[in-house]
Amino acid sequence: MSEVRSKKQEVRSKKRTSCLLPLASRLLSLASCLLLLASGAYAELGDKVAGKEVFEKRCKQCHGEKGEGNGIIAEKVYPPPRNFTSGIFKYKTSPGDQVPRDEDLLRTINEGFGEASMPAWKDIMTEKEKRDVIAHEKTFSDVFEIDDPPEEINYGKEVPFSEQSVLKGKELFKKAECPMCHGENGKGDGVKKLKDTWGNREWARNLTKPWTYNAGSKPKNIFARITIGIPGTQMPSFNFTEEERWHVVNYVRFLADETRRVKKEEEDKPLKAKYINIEIPWDADAPEWKGAPFKAVKLFPQDQTEEKYFKPTNDGITWRVLFNDKELAFLIEWDDRTKSVPGDVEAEKLSEGDLFEDAVAIQLPRVILPRIPIEEQLPSIRHGDNEFGVNIWYWSSGTTVRPQLTKVVYSDGIGVKRVEPDNKVGLSGRGVYKGGIWKVILKRGLKTSNPKDDLQFETDRLIPVAFGNWDGSNGGKGNKHTATQWYWLILERS
Repeated sequence: MSEVRSKKQEVRSKKRTSCLLPLASRLLSLASCLLLLASGAYAELGDKVAGKEVFEKRCKQCHGEKGEGNGIIAEKVYPPPRNFTSGIFKYKTSPGDQVPRDEDLLRTINEGFGEASMPAWKDIMTEKEKRDVIAHEKTFSDVFEIDDPPEEINYGKEVPFSEQSVLKGKELFKKAECPMCHGENGKGDGVKKLKDTWGNREWARNLTKPWTYNAGSKPKNIFARITIGIPGTQMPSFNFTEEERWHVVNYVRFLADETRRVKKEEEDKPLKAKYINIEIPWDADAPEWKGAPFKAVKLFPQDQTEEKYFKPTNDGITWRVLFNDKELAFLIEWDDRTKSVPGDVEAEKLSEGDLFEDAVAIQLPRVILPRIPIEEQLPSIRHGDNEFGVNIWYWSSGTTVRPQLTKVVYSDGIGVKRVEPDNKVGLSGRGVYKGGIWKVILKRGLKTSNPKDDLQFETDRLIPVAFGNWDGSNGGKGNKHTATQWYWLILERS
């Protein structure tokens, strides 16, 4: 390999020397000289020595000192950090047999990955640092020892988004058996269990959440994935015509579900429960629920107790609240690639290890004291504390031999709790799984006979609310779960 490098360096040296000819000769051969410079300089756009310092400061913790994807926190992130020594890069815009373009590597550094632990360095690294670290990154594999820079795929002529194009794309989506992995409605709930080239468990992309696409969600980004596939994974390239690929792009764009998008500008605003003067329906698709305000919130891996949960697959929930003169109910929805019901043969096939129940929980303060600012009596997010305890409304999906379970946990901190069944505290819960979505309704009276331990709901008062979620097919059980921060709920009759 050293002989190959020496020969290439000799060739590149000659190419550069040719550009130092007398002026007349340089003018005669200017175009060819520039081409020669470009062909040998692909790996030298940055300073790899300076890039090593940047890599050790910013990247080594995940990717490892030698770029093998085995940094000190590699086991705590999902998907695993890229192993640069393999020479396989998932997201690129060059043809399948070519290495990624510098623009591809730069985009990854700038934007990060939407659903992975790769952060966006756009506003942290300087442009020089980015180019330098790319040059160093290329030293981990000999696949970059090439003279000519890789090409960009041909995008052709984009087909405008239209109902007709979407319908054609949907048919092509089915023809290519995309639902086997991505599910009938693109929720990532297909029946095929996936592993990547390195043996890691993979979950098909939830196409209804374009903001989580790891290589961008613009039409050209989607076209590139369909054209190239994702090297190292079971996502192939597709033998469609250029026009057909654009139709599939438009169908994928059509699948986007904005009710799942977390809106940063809305995070601090309270969710307004909707008042109705009829009985609260158990049907999550009833018009009363459809017309209720909703809030999508982010789920984070639990990392505050033992059995930390670093590799979750469910990334968020959407919640709404209805109330009448007697009751209040939460509707909690989340995208889940698998219906986790222990004992179900098909669910066990898709499970990563042991199969547990899917579950969700609502955390509320036990009391809200009058005449004291709510910020001063906000319980600890860690299941409350000695000063301010919490109610935790818990629902789980059940098993093939036991029905769904609803209960209330009274907690004064992690490990300090007592549990009451739903029939003792008046809490009811029902969940339905369909099309890659869990819809769970938890209902309780506004008032209870135990005001000391149960939150008594009142109108026109801010109420702190937080959520927890367990994915049973991905090892979710006990402390291995995701959770949200505190949000605010308010009941208003007007």
